[in-house]
Order: sequence, then structure tokens, then C-alpha cells
Amino acid sequence: MSQATADIGLIGLAVMGQNLILNMNDHGFVVCAFNRTVSKVDHFLENEAKGTKIIGAHSVEEFCSKLKRPRKIMLLVKAGPAVDEFIKTLLPHLEKGDIIIDGGNSHFPDTNRRCKELADQGILFVGSGVSGGEEGARYGPSLMPGGNPAAWEHIKPIFQSVAAKAPDGQPCCDWVGEGGAGHYVKMVHNGIEYGDMQLIAEVYQIMKEALDLTEDQMADIFEQWNKEELNSFLIEITRDVLRYKDTDGKPLVDKILDKAGQKGTGKWTGIDSLDRGIPVTLIAEAVYARCLSSFKEERTRASKILKGPTNAKYQGDKQQFVQQLGSALYASKLVSYAQGFMLMRQAADDFGWNLNYAGIALMWRGGCIIRSVFLGQIKDAYNNNPKLENLLFDPFFTDAAAKAQDAWRAVIGTAAQLGIPTPSLSTALSFYDGLRHERLPANLIQAQRDYFGAHTYERLDNPGKYVHTNWTGTGGNVSASTYQA
Repeated sequence: MSQATADIGLIGLAVMGQNLILNMNDHGFVVCAFNRTVSKVDHFLENEAKGTKIIGAHSVEEFCSKLKRPRKIMLLVKAGPAVDEFIKTLLPHLEKGDIIIDGGNSHFPDTNRRCKELADQGILFVGSGVSGGEEGARYGPSLMPGGNPAAWEHIKPIFQSVAAKAPDGQPCCDWVGEGGAGHYVKMVHNGIEYGDMQLIAEVYQIMKEALDLTEDQMADIFEQWNKEELNSFLIEITRDVLRYKDTDGKPLVDKILDKAGQKGTGKWTGIDSLDRGIPVTLIAEAVYARCLSSFKEERTRASKILKGPTNAKYQGDKQQFVQQLGSALYASKLVSYAQGFMLMRQAADDFGWNLNYAGIALMWRGGCIIRSVFLGQIKDAYNNNPKLENLLFDPFFTDAAAKAQDAWRAVIGTAAQLGIPTPSLSTALSFYDGLRHERLPANLIQAQRDYFGAHTYERLDNPGKYVHTNWTGTGGNVSASTYQA
């Protein structure tokens, strides 16, 4: 039997797995690597891991025997059945108190289930969001671990060592909560990422179509924005993408087919928000925008049939409009994050999780795809008031939205007049206006529902009591059972 020398074992030697192993090695941890295709282990040890303390194994049994107790095993394999298969393979070689960590993009209900099933067998299960792509994995990702709390003290030194560090030196990793909380927070992170990317894409289209700016001119604007309140990883890489030239010296971005792919986490966020009744409209619109982009052939036919404005060019002060675009982008981001935190708050209520919202903002400040200066303000908002009802109620964000709103409205109005689609920018403003209206037209909807289906309604002068009106004089007084759709 092999001697137990490894601090942690990692299964899955695709680029994320390899980079995370090298990161752990850099921080002084001995890692045992394993892969279903065993030849990948040898190749990794002979190449990328050459000259390190990293060790390998050629079977699950050998792999488990090389791990110090309690064994800590991290899976970086494809989400879904592959995770369950590996868990099943590992179990005969594990003891009570050993830890399995799923670092893939698993759907949180699967993590809830695995946590419970493995706890019944004495195994501590952790579902951890890992964000930052291959570079993050190598030099410092954002890590969002949740699951069986008894595991945290054992994995904390490793996780917080390898995680990215925020500008104040704090690790972008902390315990999120029980069950599937870690993967839930990662799902919402990815949904916000979809929203941020779509907002930037809409601003890019306005710059290109309405202002006739070149890619280099746009890159200059994004570079300037990255020095201001919009400073973030996605703004930074947008600048780099716009500057990048193909072999013929022309912008590469202009030659890329306009059909956006997706792996499902944004869709999961949208579906979950509907299940919980939380209006996460911006992320949903971002997902739908990707869906619409996939109808390339139909859009090509539509472009020759459907009429739009005859003049789609902006006639005013371009410099002033660019400033307004920056304000509209910032204000829309405020709404996106406010919606994301609303959703996490509802899930925490539903599952009994004690989520630390300031801690989540800190975890996202470095290493991950949505990292930005902006998250420092979110962290401060929740530090100032851990029970903050809505991010937009924090004085900093209330003021920021108020300052941006004239520009925000001008951009969306102009885009509509010029026939340029702004699904995410527009829905952000609609949500903001809906939230600040004490009275919405849902009273009319309730009257309609009662008229055609006797669904009942509450009166303002007698809330809590459901009544039915015989609107036509012929419908009778029997009502349907009251339910929340």
C-alpha cells in the first residue's frame, strides 16, 4: 500500500484541473493527480508538473491510499452523471470523515442531494463554485464552498491559500453555507456574468451602429471607463478584444459569427428566479438575447422583410452620448446585482441558509469573471446593514441610480428611436421604475382574473380578505379557490 503523503487529491486533468493543481503546489501543498484516462496523469507529471512535488496515481485505490486523513478529494469533472459515477467509485476506498469536493458547475439541487446522501454514509461533501477561468485557476480563483460545515476547517487552509486576494489582501474565498449554497451562489454569479456581458454587447452595438465608431475608438472608450466607476475584468477584456487585429490587420471581432453559446448556468438562474417569484429580469433577458442570436438564418431573412427607422444614425453630440452610455451601463449593472442579491436572499429563506452577503461580494472582488471595483461598494453596503432589504436602498446605490437616470433614459429612448435592440438595458430601467412605483397596474389584472375566472381579489380597505364580484350580473357569486400563480 502506498504511503499517505498528499494533502489533497484532485481528479480531472483538463485545463482547470491542471492549473488548480499547479496553484496548490505553488502554495506548498502536496497534490495527488488522477484522471480516468490514466495516460493523462503520466503526461502531466512528465510535462507541466515536472520538477514539482505533485504526485500521480494510476487507479482510484492507489489515489485514495496516497491521501492524508481525513482524505480531501476535489473533483473537476463534467457536471451531471460523471460526478455521481466518480463518487460511487471512490466510496469503497473512503472512511468516515473523509471529504469529497465537487468543483464543477453542478446544479445546486444535485449538490443538496449529494450532501445529504453522503452525510448518511459519514462522508463530508462540499460543492464549491470556482470562477476565474484557466488563468484564475492557475494564479488565484474566486472559490465559493458550501455543503457539510464540518469539512470547512479541513479545507480552509488550502482554499484560502490558493484563492485570489482582494486589493486589501483578504482571500476571495469563505464558507458560503450548507447544502448546495456554494453552487447556488456560483449559479447566480454566472447569471450576473451573462447580464454584464449582454449589457456591454448592447453598448457596443449602439457605438457601432448609431455612432459609427471604429473598434479602436471603442477600445479607447472602454479603456477610459476601466479607470473609472466601471472598472472591471469584463470592461478590460472588451477593450482588448476590440483592439485585437486579424492577420489582415482588420478587427477580429468583426469576423466572428454573431451566435452566442451558453452552458446553462444563466438559464438555471432564470428558471430558478421564476420558481421563487423573484423578478431577475435582466439575467433572463440576457439569456433570451443569446437564444435570439442563435436564429441567425431567420434574422437574415427578417432583415430583408421587417422595416425599421429610415435613419439609424445619432445626430447629436457624440461625446456627450458616450458619457450617457457609460452612465446607462453603470445604472443597469446596479439593477442586475440588486436582482441577483434579491434571488440569493429568497433562496436563503427557502433553504434556511445563513448567507453572508458582504462575504459573497468579497469573494467576487478578485479572481472571478465579474470582479470589479463596484463589488467593494456592495460589500460595504452589506457590512453597514447585513439585513439590507434591497441593494438599491443603500444610500450609495440610491444616489448612484438617481444621478445616472437622466442619461439612462436618454440612451434607451435614443436606441428605441434608432431601432437598436437594448433588451437588458431597457429591462433594467423598467425594473427600477416598477420598484419605485408605490402603485402598479396589477389591480386591473386582479379585476380581469376575477372577471373571467372568479379568482378573487383583495380590497385596499380590507387587505387579507379575498372577495369575488359578479361583474356581469350573470356570473353568479361562487368563486374559485384563491391561489398564487
